[in-house]
Amino acid sequence: MYCFQIRFKSVVASLLMSGIFASQAMAQSFDSCVNGLRQTAMNQGISQNTFDKAFKGIEPDPEVLKSFDYQPEFRIPIWDYVAGLVDDERVADGRAMMKQWSKILDQAEQQYGVDKNVIVAVWGVESNFGRIQGKRELIRSLATLVCANKRQTFFRGELMATLKILQSGDIAQEFLVGSWAGAFGQTQFMPSTYQRLAVDFDGDGRRDIVQSVPDALGSTANYLHRAGWAEGEPWGYEVKLPENYNGPSGRTTKQSLAQWKSLGIKRIEPVNSVMKKQMPDSAQAALILPSGAKGPAFLVFRNFNAIYSYNAAESYALSIAHLSDRIQGGSTFTTAWPTDDAGTSRAERREIQQRLVDRGFDIGDVDGLIGAKTRTAISEFQTSVGLPVDGRAGQRVLRALRTAGSKSTGQ
Repeated sequence: MYCFQIRFKSVVASLLMSGIFASQAMAQSFDSCVNGLRQTAMNQGISQNTFDKAFKGIEPDPEVLKSFDYQPEFRIPIWDYVAGLVDDERVADGRAMMKQWSKILDQAEQQYGVDKNVIVAVWGVESNFGRIQGKRELIRSLATLVCANKRQTFFRGELMATLKILQSGDIAQEFLVGSWAGAFGQTQFMPSTYQRLAVDFDGDGRRDIVQSVPDALGSTANYLHRAGWAEGEPWGYEVKLPENYNGPSGRTTKQSLAQWKSLGIKRIEPVNSVMKKQMPDSAQAALILPSGAKGPAFLVFRNFNAIYSYNAAESYALSIAHLSDRIQGGSTFTTAWPTDDAGTSRAERREIQQRLVDRGFDIGDVDGLIGAKTRTAISEFQTSVGLPVDGRAGQRVLRALRTAGSKSTGQ
């Protein structure tokens, strides 16, 4: 036993020392990278004072690298993604914001020709109408990504753009916080996008998309305008496919409406339609099938592509488009998603979390955001009641929790 204890302590000591050395090597590598970035910044007209002030006390952020490898638009089933972004709560909030900021939105729509409902939908999806703008320091996040060689050229450009924002004085460093990738503000612009397209819509001499709602909404309208938004045209609409359809599809595969109709594809007339302009048969459209031919199908026009450019994922663009329709009073999709375990709204996700807490699970805050702790708790609950284990906050888990009631897990 004594020899084992000596060996065990020796192993632990070796692991601790290797961890220390690894940490020291990481710090040295980061410092060396930052020194190189200083020269790059100087070459781009950024003062040494701006750079040194921005990087004072900055250390790498390991959590940013974890987030780089997990992006929900490409990993979460689309029925979960859309259900969480386009729920009754966000629709109601969107309508309230339309009223509160009607004057600014009318001005933005008139000046840029962009549907004001879409502007508000972007605002709602990107930051929950300014309530959740992110908490990570942009300088720290971007420097971490650059120095870890994560798309180094791209993120180096975003880091330099951030330093230029600081140097301009438009936004102070304490307000330059956002997502792990560097997006910030009420409508989550990347720094280089801010440099190109942010506007001073409230006329105070500063382009502040963090604290100024008018600047954020005007800048978003300018972005979509520059992305090719066609004034007065719809983004698209839901369609019905012929039985066993196996024809062309994809956002970049475009044909005239007449050609799509010849394939037996018909527009679904929803209970409440908000589409004001009927597109001619000569209009070019693409057929997208987010969950395959058995799920909802859509013919989309160039305005869908303008939304897509904001965040290059069809699930994202569809959520923005659908939310904009719902804000105007439009219907939910007619065709159901091809799943026997549909997604949940944020209110339902909060209920799932609270019921897990009531059963003794530690899931962190009851906030409707499904993180690692919640997924682990769901998996353990699924195991305990004999459900398939996937960690998803779907309708099946919600029904099971409602049936099970409150019971301590002893954790």
